[in-house]
Amino acid sequence: MSRIGKKPVSIPAGVKVEISGQIVKVSGSKGSLEINCRPEVKVKLDGQKVIVESLDAQSRIGKAMHGTTRALINNMVIGVTNGYEKKLEIYGTGYSVKEQGGTLTVQVGFSHPVEIKVPKSVKVKVEVPATKGNDTPAKFTLMGYDKHELGQFAANVRKIRPPEPYQGKGIRFADEHVRRKVGKALAGTTAA
Repeated sequence: MSRIGKKPVSIPAGVKVEISGQIVKVSGSKGSLEINCRPEVKVKLDGQKVIVESLDAQSRIGKAMHGTTRALINNMVIGVTNGYEKKLEIYGTGYSVKEQGGTLTVQVGFSHPVEIKVPKSVKVKVEVPATKGNDTPAKFTLMGYDKHELGQFAANVRKIRPPEPYQGKGIRFADEHVRRKVGKALAGTTAA
């Protein structure tokens, strides 16, 4: 029995949950999400709470899906009420970011700007559009109600130019710590 799976998901005011068979649909002020649950679990509505039950508590997949399904439904409820956000920073001289017409354009040291399509559920807010030296990064925030789609988009943006360990240049999450390496040391040569 999953400890997380046993906890009921409370439904806040303004959120509507519909269950039809194995499909759970959650609607709120930010948007609406739906999930198709696995056959090993049963989801039911009990007043202002969603309860997830494991139908096959002895199998490995049944145990795993019990907690996972409850966590996914909880993430949907939080997403449609408060939403999620990921803050990213770009370090490197001359690097910049801008959002225009549903496309995020980053200039990160390549010979061309890299454009990536922003999903419908994600909004981009650029706080600092360009870096100022190696000390002041370009900053932008990704906001959305679908935790999975937001996280995947943020990972795809970071993958364009991950931070390198010597100078720290690249795209990173705001709370990410980049382990730095010491560069090459000049060997003990004598000047002639």
